[in-house]
Amino acid sequence: MTWFAVDGLDGSGKSTVAEMIRCTSESRGRSTFIRHHPSHRLPGRLSRHFLKGKGKTVEVVATGFYIMDVLLSLTQMRKWRKQYDDIVFVRYSMAAAYLPEKIMEDAYAVIERILPQPDRLILVDVDPEVAMKRILDRGEELEVFESIPRLDRVRRKMMVLAQHGWEVVDNSRCLKEMQDCVLELVD
Repeated sequence: MTWFAVDGLDGSGKSTVAEMIRCTSESRGRSTFIRHHPSHRLPGRLSRHFLKGKGKTVEVVATGFYIMDVLLSLTQMRKWRKQYDDIVFVRYSMAAAYLPEKIMEDAYAVIERILPQPDRLILVDVDPEVAMKRILDRGEELEVFESIPRLDRVRRKMMVLAQHGWEVVDNSRCLKEMQDCVLELVD
């Protein structure tokens, strides 16, 4: 089994890359499961709810529920490993980039030590202006981190954390180039 973590800014194309992984894997006869975080389970729904609020307290509470959601997914990994050849987590440990800069790297180091690590770490990168346009095109209520200054700050922090073994994929390319890149990552 191969476990992929696909992470990046809101609007970066994480779900699109996860689907490309699934299609590539399944075209080779492998079964693939994708788990999005926050998910539709209770901790994920609560995380999404609090992401619609404002202020530091709301961010902390949303993060707490996000962590619970990811931990719940990890408890189900044994079952999924028996059912699927590949598992894709959309969002995982790169959530540390949403923490204050002074604790971000320490928090990420704790995550690396405590939680199991995926086989492939893929960071989908895109310019914050492009991400913001995609977010606005969805027509949904904006989340607390969804503004160009916040996206820019988080992107810079993600690039620092990406030095911990992440493969950075530039999602400003054309679709065919992205598919070729994903094909290489799956191989």
